[in-house]
Amino acid sequence: MSAPLALVTGASGGIGAALAMQFARHGYDVALAARSADGLSDVAAKLAGKGAKAHVLPVDLAVPEGAKNLLQGLKDLDLEVDVLVNNAGFGDMDPVAQADCSKLLSMVDLNIRTLTELSCALLPHMVERRRGGILNVASTAAYMPGPNMAVYYASKAYVLSFTEALYAELKGTGVSATALCPGPVKSGFQDAAAMKGSLLLKLSPMMTPKKVARIGYRAFAKGRREIVPGLANKMMAASGRFSPKNMTMALVKRLQTQ
Repeated sequence: MSAPLALVTGASGGIGAALAMQFARHGYDVALAARSADGLSDVAAKLAGKGAKAHVLPVDLAVPEGAKNLLQGLKDLDLEVDVLVNNAGFGDMDPVAQADCSKLLSMVDLNIRTLTELSCALLPHMVERRRGGILNVASTAAYMPGPNMAVYYASKAYVLSFTEALYAELKGTGVSATALCPGPVKSGFQDAAAMKGSLLLKLSPMMTPKKVARIGYRAFAKGRREIVPGLANKMMAASGRFSPKNMTMALVKRLQTQ
């Protein structure tokens, strides 16, 4: 009997690579998707060293046809996905009036459109087989508006809301949906988002991708609806839900200023 297959997007490094390793350690074969073919090959080699079969699928998921290209790649390799890990995403720290609009639209395509399209394509087969699940990587940003990173925060709010709704829809089907909502993580995300000098990164404790992935996998395996790793991040998420919105937005704006 073949091992179940987990498809991990954004798998060339950071949380994505760490999640791929977690699934491999728990008996899954892994399909790795991201833009960097070299990065994916490095991750695949590490997985092979742990005895897991890894399939490399270099694809740009930040373009409107990205999900279709990935689905075609899976079809060409005759791969049946048991678990979808939607990890690919990026942010950008700039007020909307000063931001590159094309970059913001690519963010929407990657953080929202691709995640939704892959879910729509793969979920019916999971429900039909009555097994599998979706692990969506959101963020503590999902719990509040994010001045100076407005589109990123809004995209992660979509990911969390979408996952919570899936969780309710899928009850009794044998298929699960979990949202992993980390705070700042030691990865390349901050440099790509031009956040390196922000007050948020100076004040916030940063978790490692390995720890976040371990907590995320455990929550997924238990069928949890959502998980926020780390006490400080739990407090941040709670404050976003229960503090006065004007106060929350003022704080976030201050934290995301260089």
